[in-house]
Amino acid sequence: METTLASQLRIYDALDRPMRSLRISVTDRCNLRCQYCMPEDDYTWLRREHILSFEEIATLAGLFADLGVERIRLTGGEPLLRQNLSGLVRLLAGDCRIRDLALTTNGLLLAGQARALREAGLQRVTVSLDTLKPERFEGLARSGLHAAVLDGIAAAREAGFGEIKINSVIIRGVNDDEIPSLIEFGRRFKAEVRLIEYMDVGGATRWSMDKVVSRAEMLRIAGDRFGPVRALTEENSTRARDRLRAPAERFVLQDGTTFGIIASTTQPFCRSCDRSRLTADGIWFLCLYGPQGTDLKALLRSGAPQRMIFQAIRETWEAREDRGAEERKRVSARGVLVPLERLRQDPHQEMHTRGG
Repeated sequence: METTLASQLRIYDALDRPMRSLRISVTDRCNLRCQYCMPEDDYTWLRREHILSFEEIATLAGLFADLGVERIRLTGGEPLLRQNLSGLVRLLAGDCRIRDLALTTNGLLLAGQARALREAGLQRVTVSLDTLKPERFEGLARSGLHAAVLDGIAAAREAGFGEIKINSVIIRGVNDDEIPSLIEFGRRFKAEVRLIEYMDVGGATRWSMDKVVSRAEMLRIAGDRFGPVRALTEENSTRARDRLRAPAERFVLQDGTTFGIIASTTQPFCRSCDRSRLTADGIWFLCLYGPQGTDLKALLRSGAPQRMIFQAIRETWEAREDRGAEERKRVSARGVLVPLERLRQDPHQEMHTRGG
C-alpha cells in the first residue's frame, strides 16, 4: 500500500457538507430475510470475484481518510458472514485518522465473534432488533433464531463494548405496539434504542406510506407510556458536535433513559448528511437513494495511481448535491422506489447491497 497522499484534508460538497463518514459493506449476503429489506424469495448476488479484498478495502479507506473521513461503519448484508472480519477491523483500526470504527449487525453471529472484534480494535456495535417477541421475529425476519440476537447483545457487553445501540425499524401493524417495551429493553441492557421510520429504499418492495409510523407518533406513544419526553442536547462537547450530523435525534425520559429516532421518511436530514457508502464490490454511492454510483474498484484494479483515485473521490464529493430523502418526501404519489424487475437486473439498487 502506498503511503497516504497528504495530511488529512476536509472537503465539502456543493451544499457545504463535509465528507466525514463512510459506510463500507463487506458482503451483500444476509442470513435473515426481513420484510422491510429483503422480502422477496430470491435475489441476484454480486459475483464473488468482484468482491473487494480486505487489503483493497483498507487502501480505499485510507484514501477516504486522506480526504477527511474519520468515521467508518462496517455493514452488509450481514457483515459477520464475511470470514475473518476481525482481520479487516485490525487493518482499519491501525489508521489513527479513523477515530470511530463501528459495526452494524443483525446479531445472529455476534456471540461467537464479539471478543475477537473488540480485541482487533472495533469500538462500537449496533444490533438490529425489531421485536422482543420470538414468534413475531420469525414472521418479520423469517428466522427462529431470536435468542441468538439476544445472546449476541449480551456477548458484546461482556466483550467490553461500552456503547451498544439497538436499531428497530417500526412498521405500522407489525411492531409499533412494542415501542415502549423496546425502550425499556434498552434501559435494562444499558443500550440505546434507535427507532427508525420505515423507508422506501432499495429492496423495500412492499413499502407504503400508510405503514410508516412517524417520529411524532413515536414520541406520542413514548410519552403516553413514560411521561414527558424531551429532546436531548449536549452543548459544548465534541460528542455534541458529532451528534449534529448523526442520523438519530436523541430524546431522554424523566428517569434519564435515552433513545433515538431516525426520521428519514417524514423529516429528512439530507442537509446535514456527511456520509456515503461503498459496496462490497467497490461501487461508491453518495446517497442511499442515489440511482448510480462511482466504480472505484475498476480504478483500483486497473492499476491507476492512488493519486488518480484520490482525485476522483475528491471531485465526485465536491460536486455532490444529493438529497434523496428530501426529494422523495416531495413526491405526491409515493410508492415503491425501485420496481422488482429493476432490482433483479441491478443488485446495486438493493439496500442490503448498499449497506443501509
